[in-house]
Amino acid sequence: MTEKTQGKTTVSPEVLTTIARLSALGVPGVSRLAPVSGGVNRFFKRGAGDGVRIETEENTVYVDMHLILQEDVNIREVSRNVQQNVTRALQEMVGMDVGHVNIHIEDIDYEDDEA
Repeated sequence: MTEKTQGKTTVSPEVLTTIARLSALGVPGVSRLAPVSGGVNRFFKRGAGDGVRIETEENTVYVDMHLILQEDVNIREVSRNVQQNVTRALQEMVGMDVGHVNIHIEDIDYEDDEA
């Protein structure tokens, strides 16, 4: 019996960015994603500008998340939870290995009590 070729599946970097973004926003304590600063790098890295930078090499994805957190949260705990959530989502949904998920805390959202 001959074996049939199944073909191959490709996943757009935008899909990886969306998975990472939604996984991070689902973590309690994350307020929103911060815009990634521009410069020359924005032309070479996917997802620049929306708080997520994704790079892929072979079957491994490398993620940089730029976050704005809510006030009065434990930054270390929220960061760990984002790393775990993003890693799990990418591994389960796409089946890719995750090299790293770097977290960059850009700001804290404080409520304006002066009103």
